[in-house]
Formats: sequence, C-alpha cells, structure tokens
Amino acid sequence: MGANVIVVEVDPLKALEAVMDGYSVMSSLEAAAVGDVFVTVTGDTSIIRKEHFERMKDGAVVCNTGHYDCELNIPDLAGLAKSVREVRANNDEYTMKDGRRIYLLAKGRLVNLAAAEGHPSEVMDMSFANQFLSLVRLAREGKSMGKKVYTIDKAQDTEIAVVKLSTMGRKIDTLTPAQVAYLTDFASGT
Repeated sequence: MGANVIVVEVDPLKALEAVMDGYSVMSSLEAAAVGDVFVTVTGDTSIIRKEHFERMKDGAVVCNTGHYDCELNIPDLAGLAKSVREVRANNDEYTMKDGRRIYLLAKGRLVNLAAAEGHPSEVMDMSFANQFLSLVRLAREGKSMGKKVYTIDKAQDTEIAVVKLSTMGRKIDTLTPAQVAYLTDFASGT
C-alpha cells in the first residue's frame, strides 16, 4: 500500500530473500532511527529493547504480533519514560524524558488479537473449514491415529482454497498434462 517496508532479520538467507524481493534490509539499531511503525513477528524475547527505544523518532508506533508480550521489552520502555497515558483503548503514549513520544499498542500483547476489532469472516471461514475437516478426519481415522501432532494435508488446504476462490468469483489456470509432465520429468529440463 505504498509503505517503505524495512526488514530486520538474523537469518542471512531470509535477509537476502527480502533484499531480492525489493525490501530494505538493515540492522535493528539502524531501523530504530528511521522507522515510524515497528511490528515484531519473531516469537522471541526482547526484540525491541532500550537501545532501540532510545533511537526512535517522536511519534513512533510499536506493536507485537509474534509471541505473547515478551518481544517488546516494556520495562525498558517504561524506564525511559517520564509519563504514560492511555490515548485510547489499546494505545498507550509513553513520553520520554527528552519529550519524544512512543506509542505502544495493545500493551505489547499480540496486537492482532488483543486490539483487533474482530477477524474478518472472510479469513475466519477458511480457518474454521480447516478445523472442521480436521475433526472429520479425526472422527474417521482417530482410532488408528497415534498420539502426536499431525499436519494438515496439503490437499485439504488446496480444497479449501479452491472453494474460497470459487465463492469469490475468482478463476485460476490449471496446468495442462504436458506441463505437469514437463515439471515432473527432469530429463527434458535443465
């Protein structure tokens, strides 16, 4: 939507992928100085901490959608602030000692769950379809299944995608038999 997205990454392959996809890639300390909105999605702890908050611009917005409320080191943010006030529900303004303001969404919890005004039904219907079909599988095969975590079969995901696209009036191409043969026979390709 026209945003200048900066990717901060620790995995060299993922960082290179992001670069090749056209994204800016830099260290978290570099990004802290230039970013306006920060969204963590790592599932790890203390991704944004004191040294990042110290570099952020006035008006920076910080949120987490990766894992609990540990990705953002909120005690570090609170320690740098001279005051905190709730601007509106799920938006706290931390005023730094130098006057800068940093806005923390959803108190650092998963913003998409804690502060959302609901998941759209267009997304939830696919999730519920997967849950339902998984329960059907469990009802049919449960007695013979071991006690472990099972992944959802790609065919099930594909079936749901086909139905969803159809309900949206979207058409996609299908491979011809010759294309399938070419993609599965390495004798013809390079």
